[in-house]
Amino acid sequence: MWRRMRAVMRKEFIHIFRDIRTLAVVIVLPVLMLILYGYAINLDVRHLRTAVLDENKTPASREFIRSLQHNEYFDVVQYLDRPAQVDTLFARGGAKLVFVIPRGFGRDVASGRSPQVQALIDGSDSTTATIAQSYVSGFIQALSVEYARRHASRAGLPAERLSVPIDFQPRVWYNPEMKSTYFIVPGLIAVILMQISALLTSLTIVRERERGTIEQLVVSPIMPHELMIGKIVPYVLIAFADVLLVLASGRLLFGVPLRGSVVLLLVHSAVFLFASMGIGLLISVVARTQLVAFIAAMLGTMLPSVLLSGFMFPISAMPQALQYLTYLIPARYFIVILRGIFLKGVGPEVLWKPALSLIVFGLVAIAVSTRRFRKRL
Repeated sequence: MWRRMRAVMRKEFIHIFRDIRTLAVVIVLPVLMLILYGYAINLDVRHLRTAVLDENKTPASREFIRSLQHNEYFDVVQYLDRPAQVDTLFARGGAKLVFVIPRGFGRDVASGRSPQVQALIDGSDSTTATIAQSYVSGFIQALSVEYARRHASRAGLPAERLSVPIDFQPRVWYNPEMKSTYFIVPGLIAVILMQISALLTSLTIVRERERGTIEQLVVSPIMPHELMIGKIVPYVLIAFADVLLVLASGRLLFGVPLRGSVVLLLVHSAVFLFASMGIGLLISVVARTQLVAFIAAMLGTMLPSVLLSGFMFPISAMPQALQYLTYLIPARYFIVILRGIFLKGVGPEVLWKPALSLIVFGLVAIAVSTRRFRKRL
């Protein structure tokens, strides 16, 4: 059995290395995709175009504006003279945010009363508006504490008697800076590897059929499961080079912290390649032409991996029927593994369930492919 499988593997390696340009594209393309998408997909919002309507024009209001100018999230691009200018400004996209400092602001700050500031946010882009709202809340909260501390100092009150009804101190674990890159890049690695690995094996059997060499395999003594394993192993090795390059790029280019075990990461990556290439092999057995196999592999891996794997959208927010459907997407399990190892540093005691799901997924795909492949002319 091993001799026959080695013969098939040798044949596949000869075919792979015969076309060096295609091999180079296969190895380099995932890195290029990671660089392109990694820099393009970024949910962090900085340098919000901000306008200010200062109706108070006091030292206190000017200090408020200086605080805005020194904040990395806000770029003060325009100063308004009257409220009617806000509509025009939002309509032409001149700003995403307008701070309105009303009359009496300076008096309230000096007397220790709660000064009022209004923030108007352009909600045409709901994602940016939601993030901008959180930035404004944080900025105002920090400024309020500073005003209260100054008033207590002027009144001769100790700092510990500063009136703070609720001492709210949120702390974010694993990603304290809330960088979206840390969340996106591991998911992007899973999506890219899913597409590339499925594409690699989706053409193996159907190519033999189109070139007329399938008859030689049919009349040979090799068993169907030996043929499937012999076909998939060389591509797993080739794709593993992609895994190393993509993981290194994610770490070096985007600075995603790797808190877990490198060995564990590579082992789980090999399991994921086995599962995703099993899908490509199944497509290759079922498809009648290379064109059909290519289209099926692209559509069957790209859209589900992006939309249903938890890469961009939380699975818990999907309708119940779609949540059940996500269990059929191998990238769903690999994303959990990647984020667990990269960001949380967890081990096998946490990741054994998604890893087991990938193994079952790969075995089922190979078994179905073997059953579908019939040695018959």
